Amino acid sequence: MTLRAAVRGVGHYLPDRVVPNAEFEAIVETSDEWIRSRSGIERRHFAAEGQATSDLATRAATAALADAGIDASEIDAIIVATSTPDLTFPSVATMVQAALGMTKGFAFDVQAVCAGFVFALTNANALILSGQATRVLVIGAETFSRLMNWKDRGTCVLFGDGAGAVVLEATEGAGNTADRGILATDLNSDGRYKDILYVDGGTSTGTTGHLVMEGKEVFRHAIEKLAETAHHALDKAGLTSEDVDWIVPHQANIRIIEGTAKRMQVPMERVVVTVQDHGNTSAASIPLALSVGKARGQIKSGDLVVTEAIGGGLAWGSVVLRW
Repeated sequence: MTLRAAVRGVGHYLPDRVVPNAEFEAIVETSDEWIRSRSGIERRHFAAEGQATSDLATRAATAALADAGIDASEIDAIIVATSTPDLTFPSVATMVQAALGMTKGFAFDVQAVCAGFVFALTNANALILSGQATRVLVIGAETFSRLMNWKDRGTCVLFGDGAGAVVLEATEGAGNTADRGILATDLNSDGRYKDILYVDGGTSTGTTGHLVMEGKEVFRHAIEKLAETAHHALDKAGLTSEDVDWIVPHQANIRIIEGTAKRMQVPMERVVVTVQDHGNTSAASIPLALSVGKARGQIKSGDLVVTEAIGGGLAWGSVVLRW
């Protein structure tokens, strides 16, 4: 028998405030048509004043635990992927741990920007396969609205807030591609491209800073690297694009999503798309899309799912799993 890390439950949370594209017309020179045509985004959610990333993460975690039918006390570890922590430290994960009433186990954050959830999921898989944990709560949560430069129409219209979570559980499989759970992962980074996507704040400046992005360069790298990492992970699993039931990509831009699907030769009918409703929620976008995809009845037990994402760093990667 082969040990696998399988998804037992999934959940998400979106703040109450919905921000349509038209709301930006009073802030910067833009329009609903301009935003839709370039990104596919129609609306996004913004956290309320006083609502922190840990609050969103806790709500998503609670939903995932309910979906899994287990109590927080049965979780061994929490990993939160975020670039917008409540504080420099302690980690958001420990705040979620406390909010859930957990008094055992361990918790930590992962920071790989928009690729954060893929990196967190890969780490959770490793913890389970190594015997360090039996059940891991993996969360992507962001409040990117607090990093926006509201004078930059090229970035401020793209991002939103939200959280998604999955419960991973150790299961036994036969050691073949029919097994439920994570079948392969692929992680990459290249620090030479730091300047095309970053936040100009931190301990070096004493400020929170704002997001800065060279959109055309990020787009070029995304199209190339996302399809490549997905193919690498499929190769590791002994599978091909023809075996894929669903691509659940990082929801950054509909043109990137379409371009990646085309390179992978997977029709858009087999791609879970939520960018129109959520915008780019960074590390939260994939678990959000997984949860929404399940709720819509798209992702079903036994389906082969490929997730892929790229973010600042640059950091990018993918996970192949059977639902």
